[in-house]
Amino acid sequence: MGRPSLRSFTSMVCIAFLVWSSSSFESCIARSGRRHWRRHDGDNGLSASLSKKKPKSHGSSSHHHHNGGPSKKAPPSAPAKAPNSPAPSSKPPKHVPVASPAPPPPPPTAATPAPLKDSLTFNVLDFGATGDGKCDDTKAFQAAWAAACKVERSVMLVPEKYQFLVGPISFSGPYCQKGITFQVDGTIVAPMNSNAWGKGLLQWLEFSKLVEITIQGKGTIDGSGSVWWQDNPYVEPDNLAPQIIPLDNSTLLQKHPPPLQTELSSKMPSTKPTAVRFYGSLNATVTGITIQNSPQCHLKFDNCIGVMVHHIRVSSPGDSPNTDGVHLQNSRDVLIHSSTLGCGDDCISIQTGCTNVYIHDVNCGPGHGISIGSLGRYNTRACVSNITVKNVNMHNTMTGVRIKTWQGGSGSVSGIMFSDIQLTEVQFPIVIDQFYCDKSTCKNQSSAVSVSGINYQRIKGTYTVKPVHFACSDNLPCIDISLTSIELKPLQEKYHLYDPFCWATYGELNTPTTPPIECLQIGKPTSNRPQTDHDTC
Repeated sequence: MGRPSLRSFTSMVCIAFLVWSSSSFESCIARSGRRHWRRHDGDNGLSASLSKKKPKSHGSSSHHHHNGGPSKKAPPSAPAKAPNSPAPSSKPPKHVPVASPAPPPPPPTAATPAPLKDSLTFNVLDFGATGDGKCDDTKAFQAAWAAACKVERSVMLVPEKYQFLVGPISFSGPYCQKGITFQVDGTIVAPMNSNAWGKGLLQWLEFSKLVEITIQGKGTIDGSGSVWWQDNPYVEPDNLAPQIIPLDNSTLLQKHPPPLQTELSSKMPSTKPTAVRFYGSLNATVTGITIQNSPQCHLKFDNCIGVMVHHIRVSSPGDSPNTDGVHLQNSRDVLIHSSTLGCGDDCISIQTGCTNVYIHDVNCGPGHGISIGSLGRYNTRACVSNITVKNVNMHNTMTGVRIKTWQGGSGSVSGIMFSDIQLTEVQFPIVIDQFYCDKSTCKNQSSAVSVSGINYQRIKGTYTVKPVHFACSDNLPCIDISLTSIELKPLQEKYHLYDPFCWATYGELNTPTTPPIECLQIGKPTSNRPQTDHDTC
């Protein structure tokens, strides 16, 4: 037999190389599980154009891009705005045939594809997140944020159908580009292992010093709070608690089963973190998501200007301690609406330094209602002004609309409007308490945070303990308290009922009330001392 020709030999070598390449590529795919290889920038002609231009859901298909670089898709559609994000075209480019299949991907290489210059979406799966709810995905979230931070109007995507275990993390500026969207369509869950928390942290997910930051999506942020509540069941006492006396004179304390002592829960630190905290940010938006089972506050805004919260859901048990729904502090120009908040403390808490806050169309319950305060603790100066709470439904809450301040404080609460509040089985619908105390007894002090210009309009429904409780300072009485169309009816089920109570409270009744609030003193006090510069805000 003669020797094979050079052409035959060359053909045999090519066939052998192709067989070897195919088997090698398939083995990489097998080793990488769900992962597959994407094209480099130089090979992205047809497939990149389609990926960039063709409208595409960011849901179940989004997890197919996770090999260490940003996703090539345009920002996903969302239940609310993604600030100034470019809208994807509804039609593919004319020069690209829709039916033409994309060429197969090239064999894998050791180099990581460079991000596309026009890419806006950074999927956490692309940065190594597993999304199985067991492996720690904190580093992947940090890497995805670091990439998104550099791109204006970018989207950091937490895709649906995955659960991501994420430890304490800060998504922070001030050097990040503006307009970043944190798109939560999957579930983010907090660790229940004490090792992740060290000696105790004040927050779990922090967004600080950002401009036009948005958290949105249809997903869930789960704080795994039950392990904290069992270890640290402290509930802040309340002045009103002694008045909640059952008709059968039984104990007021709810009988809970003993804490479930597990290897994890027995070691959790005493400091309980807030689930989501914004600090020092401008024009922050939260919409669409569910925040549940936070160890402490669910959503907090501190030193922020321009806050918008709408169409969110907060959910934790009514007996979960100190789990405020939305907590505002030193923030202004705030809009909260169209949300359902159920927790173990105030549905919305408004603390010192807040002004220009508008709350409407909110469902509250369980919880402690909507509260301003507590203010002036430890002889501090507190200022709250221009607050409107309107069109709110409250059901099975401890209080309805409440203002609470400490003795010894200074400053003022003024320009407050509570209107169109519908109540169902609320223990104390209307409360002003200038003697707030979280201990069995507190020292009597003459100074107080002044309370004036409080308007109550069209507050109606049922109560189970006392309809109105106005407890104001002898030295600095509450003034300009106005009540219009108040209709509160008792629902005697398991508590003793009380008549309206007023102490050092002055104002006017614009209409007859149900029940009659005869204890309100009409006009202004004759001996009311003027506010000093220290009191004025």
